[in-house]
Amino acid sequence: MLRRNCLLLFLCFLFEQSSCAPFQSRPGQEWPHSQTGPSAAGRNGGSKGFQRVKRGWVWNQFFVLEEYMGSDPQYVGKLHTDLDKGQSAVKYTLSGEGAGTIFTIDQITGDIHALRSLDREEKPYYTLRAQAVNIETNRPLESESEFVIKVQDINDNEPKFLEGPYTASVPEMSPVGTYVMKVTATDADDPTYGNSARVVYSILHGQPYFSVDPKTGVIRTALPNMDREVKELYQVLIQAKDMGGQLGGLAGTTTINITLSDVNDNPPRFSKSIFHLRVPESSAVGSAVGRIKAHDLDTGKNAEVEYNIVPGDGGAMFDIATNEHNQEGIIMLKKQVHIQASNAHLDPRFHNFGPFKDTATVKINVLDVDEPPVFSKPSYAMDVYEDTPQGTIIGAVTAQDLDAGNSPVRYSIDWKSDLDSFFDIDPVRGTISTNELLDRESIAQHNISVVATKVNNPVLTSRVAVTVHVLDINEFPPELAMPYETFVCESAKVGQVIQVISARDQDLPQAGQRFSFKSPQEGVKTKNFTVRDFGNNTAGVVTLRGGFRRRSQEIYHLPVLIEDGGLQTLSSTSTLTIRVCGCDTDGSLLTCSAEAIFLHVGLSTGALIAILVCIVILLVIVVLYVGVRRQKKKETLMTSKEDIRDNVIHYDDEGGGEEDTHAFDMGTLRNPKVIKENLFRRDVKPELGLCPRRPIASQNSADISNFINQRLQEHDGDTSAPPYDSLATYAYEGEGSVAESLSSIESVKGETEEDYDYLNEWGPRFKTLAGIFGERSESQSDVTSSTTTENKH
Repeated sequence: MLRRNCLLLFLCFLFEQSSCAPFQSRPGQEWPHSQTGPSAAGRNGGSKGFQRVKRGWVWNQFFVLEEYMGSDPQYVGKLHTDLDKGQSAVKYTLSGEGAGTIFTIDQITGDIHALRSLDREEKPYYTLRAQAVNIETNRPLESESEFVIKVQDINDNEPKFLEGPYTASVPEMSPVGTYVMKVTATDADDPTYGNSARVVYSILHGQPYFSVDPKTGVIRTALPNMDREVKELYQVLIQAKDMGGQLGGLAGTTTINITLSDVNDNPPRFSKSIFHLRVPESSAVGSAVGRIKAHDLDTGKNAEVEYNIVPGDGGAMFDIATNEHNQEGIIMLKKQVHIQASNAHLDPRFHNFGPFKDTATVKINVLDVDEPPVFSKPSYAMDVYEDTPQGTIIGAVTAQDLDAGNSPVRYSIDWKSDLDSFFDIDPVRGTISTNELLDRESIAQHNISVVATKVNNPVLTSRVAVTVHVLDINEFPPELAMPYETFVCESAKVGQVIQVISARDQDLPQAGQRFSFKSPQEGVKTKNFTVRDFGNNTAGVVTLRGGFRRRSQEIYHLPVLIEDGGLQTLSSTSTLTIRVCGCDTDGSLLTCSAEAIFLHVGLSTGALIAILVCIVILLVIVVLYVGVRRQKKKETLMTSKEDIRDNVIHYDDEGGGEEDTHAFDMGTLRNPKVIKENLFRRDVKPELGLCPRRPIASQNSADISNFINQRLQEHDGDTSAPPYDSLATYAYEGEGSVAESLSSIESVKGETEEDYDYLNEWGPRFKTLAGIFGERSESQSDVTSSTTTENKH
């Protein structure tokens, strides 16, 4: 490489010392070019003609290695012009694909570097443009020139089989070199550079049965007479290696599953030479009385076997057929015969292997068996007209005993198939007759089962299905297909069809339904409507005049005569009700009510009903609301103010004063000794079965505090108390409380000195209260207090 660069420099020096840019890099390369232009003419003193001058700097392409892994930017090449005298007066610029992002140039020296690793398979080359400009004025010194940086390939891609794994087949017993298939591996490397994409094929697994062409990848058989019956499936592993298969090349593999397809190289063989069969004599002609099988190792059509009776062993008296599903021979015969089995499809290549058939002897003993009678047909079908008289014979069934005894046969109808006993059968002759009148409109088809029984062995029976078709007769007149709601617009014109009608008939004639329509008033001069028969089992109601008005007549009646097409024609007359209605301009129905004419507000009857329903609903809501409000006012005690955290029962009524002796027993507060036993609480309803209260331990004690404690214990253990807290107030307060007195009376030691005589002046309602405080004023040893106790149950 160094020697080549030196030679190039020497040649440049010989031809023109100042015009050749030095070749600085292996990838860079210069090619001689010439250029003519105004700039050259100016340098020759302003000559009038253009002179051929040498271009200051030329090149064609650079190369850069792909997958460069160095830490520094990869050097690509150097740009240089003869106008660059080394005085830093020239600046080099670079533009185009990857300029500034992938490739960068030193503006002073012209050195080009690649900033990152490149992949040739992603992009094989980049087209860029370079220009030399004056570093001070940025004016071009040379015209812009284009060059290419090619990404030089390295062997970084292994060959790949894009369609693998593969499947193939080849006939068994094929000669050596028989074509199997061709595989192809692709290499993403550059096929024009080096051997990176030169692929060589080889077999890693599958020898010595198969071989592969190293250049084309064609797989062929390498071993003769490979037998499918010995081994059917072969798995071959093919390798594709680049670099021409040399050491260091990359390789890819694929699997080929090769199946040996069958050829007819094996004759059928019986498992034994003599077969013994026992056949009941009751077997019908053509039924299978025995089965034999010859085995063939081949598959598919090559294993199909044809069975034949050896000529001279029965002739037309015996027969044998082949079951296509399991290749068995089905024998139909009555004496000893010889059976021959052979292949259906012969391969002439293997005739030298011997005859492709085998022979066996079959001995059959025919046994007599008592069998049920056999009907002459597998099923019977009979026809009878409806309303046929009772006892009419509609058909017959026949069965016989095929055994040697030839027993007589008796017939009967299975009662489960004829629950209503519509039919009867002669037990000897098998004739079937009607037992009831038949109606096609009720049951159009009867399915009965006839049983045949042997006289000498009633256990042996056989059955046959008999289908009786009930034929129709014309017995029902036609009628309108539906109840029509016909209307005529007030704006209807003469001859307008206002309704299309059709008919129906319960009968079902064999020729199909055929109806005709007409108005029974055709002979009479009518002036409103008529019926027009369209001839396709439909008719139309046609107006004969216009100017219909609901005010004058709202409803018209039109009789319609309908006839059917039966042999005995039946007819009926139906009446159409025609209402006069109001319609819009396109004939759409608006209203048919005569009262609607007088409703100037334009509200229909349905709208008025809806408004009345809404008003009734609003009145019901108001009544319910008022009822709920009244019910809330009658709620029980503590319904709206109950709080389980409170200890106070709220009463909304005022006490009756000293005359009120029902709410609380005031005498108990005056004298503890008058407490009665088993006194229940007055604020709740006592429950039955409650245990009575324990008697007070000491009723003679003068200490009222003991009395209060006992009452507290009674309240705590009282199960008849309500589930909410209650307040019990007593005229005694204990001493020693940190919170001092909680009583609203605010009792203190000096409270006994207060004069309560003014209570006598407040009237009779305070007489009792004045008496209580008067007694306490006289007895200074008693202290008036109030205690609040919380009982939670």
